[in-house]
Amino acid sequence: MRFHTEVLHAGKKELEKYGATLPPVYQSSAFEQNSAEDLAGIFENKAPGYCYTRVSNPTVTAFEMRITKLEGGMASVACASGMAAITNAFMNIIQSGDEIVTSASLYGGTIDLFRDLEAFGIRTHFVENNNWEAFEKVINEHTKLIFAETIGNPGLDVTDIKGLAELAHAHGLPLIIDNTTATSYLIRPLELGADIVVNSSSKYINGNSSAISGILTDSGHFKWTREKYPILGEYLKYGPMAYISRMRATVFRNFGAVFPLKMHF
Repeated sequence: MRFHTEVLHAGKKELEKYGATLPPVYQSSAFEQNSAEDLAGIFENKAPGYCYTRVSNPTVTAFEMRITKLEGGMASVACASGMAAITNAFMNIIQSGDEIVTSASLYGGTIDLFRDLEAFGIRTHFVENNNWEAFEKVINEHTKLIFAETIGNPGLDVTDIKGLAELAHAHGLPLIIDNTTATSYLIRPLELGADIVVNSSSKYINGNSSAISGILTDSGHFKWTREKYPILGEYLKYGPMAYISRMRATVFRNFGAVFPLKMHF
């Protein structure tokens, strides 16, 4: 399928139960199971299925699978907003004492988030976009990720994603890219070496200014280690799914920034 067909049909694994050609909107907050044991297994992430929309929902799953396909990634998590997606992307791998290195050409809300993280002992270094020497100077043993926007908002400067990915990987760090302004229609950061891509789907993905939402997509390519990312610990057994597995089980479901289903659809 080419891009416009994928927008409508990508990510479908099987026919919808009652034959709908597009995923129906499931507005249920909770889902029935055959037994309390079945429900407990799903809620504890020990079995597939749906139990509560804050954790997962069939319609949201369809959206996640479609964006995963469009971005060329392995798995996605849909959130309440672009800021919620960025927050989940960061908090899934950082803790007190860690540091972030980021391009200074950023959306104002993201800059405010970095300031808020200071209260949790997380420091951010702001660097001129595409200035490799400046990036190198602030990367140290406490750095856990590098972040940038594909096209800076509102400065409109364009990030050399391939060059920044090479720099990040040379230091054993993941590159997280905010692709909101370009979307996967114009640029696929994961194909250029980024490890995680974030979109505020309220913007061009939604297209009509009627809802707030966000989504992050993991390439599955970054090699997480227990030494560098102890917070991932027990989830490393899932290999390429370690990052998404921890997010699903912890920060995404516990922070409660659930995808706003009734608004978005």
